[in-house]
Amino acid sequence: MSDRKPAGQFLDAAIDLLRRVRDEEANSIEAAGTLLADTVQHGGRLFAFGAGHSSLAAQDVVYRAGGLALMNLLTVPGVVGVDVMPATLGSALERVDGLASAVLDSSPLREGDALVIISLSGRNALPVEMAMNARALGVRVIGVTSVAYASETTSRHTSGTFLKDHCDIVLDSKIAVGDAELTLDTVPAPFAPASTVVTSALVQAMTATAAAALADRGIEPPLLRSGNVDGGHEWNGRVLEQYGDRIFYRR
Repeated sequence: MSDRKPAGQFLDAAIDLLRRVRDEEANSIEAAGTLLADTVQHGGRLFAFGAGHSSLAAQDVVYRAGGLALMNLLTVPGVVGVDVMPATLGSALERVDGLASAVLDSSPLREGDALVIISLSGRNALPVEMAMNARALGVRVIGVTSVAYASETTSRHTSGTFLKDHCDIVLDSKIAVGDAELTLDTVPAPFAPASTVVTSALVQAMTATAAAALADRGIEPPLLRSGNVDGGHEWNGRVLEQYGDRIFYRR
């Protein structure tokens, strides 16, 4: 490591990763944003899913000021966040075969919708089956994952495949296996994960692309405004009313 302090080293590592995804994933981000715009234009609904810490990036685009009002969180009890006790249960549930089928069967997802599935490793049964089964329903799937895991680890799904193998579009976060950017001789394990920073940026870049694409087509993007600015609540009320049949987080 360099002579810089760990805080600076971590920020440099995150910046380097953000530059990589900006330069190397530009076409995929454009394609993903276009897919979302197409879905909105044609009356489809938008959903995002992530398990564990991958759920943070999914939650970041749902009911978010400056974000698309139509983005809904697809929740799986026990795996969204670390509020479940014990926290290790969430990791265990990601490996359960058949859970994705049960979730999709009871969800509002239907043909013509779009689903963003976020999974850093993309190797567990839940995200793999979620993508497979969603596409079987006629749902377009955008996967946000680290492709490196597919070459450096083995799948935990019975098919031997990864999330990236079952998506219409893949956004590669470039995160190294293990998700830890720093090492020190005095620290026994790698530390300082950057996946949340990079994945959230990828997903926000995708939704920004979608908003601009809709505007280019003469369609007002269904965006939410901050409730902490004057007129924000009134603006949001209009948008939520207009698109109420495609919004599920307020029911």
